[in-house]
Amino acid sequence: MSYLVIKAALSGVLVMIISEVARRSPGFGGLIASLPLVSVLGIIWLWRDTSDAERIAAHAESTFWFVLPSLPMFLAFPAMLRHGVGFWPSLVLSCLLTMGLYTLTLWLLPKIGIDL
Repeated sequence: MSYLVIKAALSGVLVMIISEVARRSPGFGGLIASLPLVSVLGIIWLWRDTSDAERIAAHAESTFWFVLPSLPMFLAFPAMLRHGVGFWPSLVLSCLLTMGLYTLTLWLLPKIGIDL
């Protein structure tokens, strides 16, 4: 149980650091947020839990494919904000866009021979 608390605390601290840095410097906060720190932590936790190199390789490859449909959110969200759409509607619409692109990705990848 303490292992789960440590994992949750480290992950939470990471999010807190990003939000605090972004409050002072949006660009630097964005840089930190763009680093694959959560993915690296996930890989470390998975290695500690399983020591299964194939599972970790599959996880890393899946992460790559799921990053791609999430990227348009980071263009659509600020564009909506800059065009007068409120924060919450912009966030919801951006998340819906991402969910739609995830669905498209899940449908498309097997058709081109990529199994996740």
